[in-house]
Amino acid sequence: MRFMIMVRATADSEAGRMPEESLLAAMVSYHEALSKAGVLLDANGLLPSSKGWRVQYDAQGERKVLDGPFAETKELIAGYTMIQARSREEAMQWAQRFPSPFPGQPCSVEVRQLYELEDFAPSPAIERFRDIPGNGQ
Repeated sequence: MRFMIMVRATADSEAGRMPEESLLAAMVSYHEALSKAGVLLDANGLLPSSKGWRVQYDAQGERKVLDGPFAETKELIAGYTMIQARSREEAMQWAQRFPSPFPGQPCSVEVRQLYELEDFAPSPAIERFRDIPGNGQ
């Protein structure tokens, strides 16, 4: 079971303010523990939305590119950690150990389980996806 721990953005992360050394050290310790336990798949911070864009689709499938920044900070992700756990409970235990990403201010991390190819009914498209190198399965 794979899970993504997503750090919600704040005004500070959207302004590009870098974390204090003490937070970096706590994050490194946490991710070292994940790695030693064999559950860490990937982890990284994201640049502010001002450096990104969205591709928006209308009902007919037409695409439009929207450059950042994006106004609703509460809907943005500032970073993530991907883990592979044996159960939802194990993933929850790891998530509860996640250091507070923005000490001194209210913040949250969201945890979502990823779909596995086995969650989908067998089909030619799923088999094609299974054969793609680097698809994370």
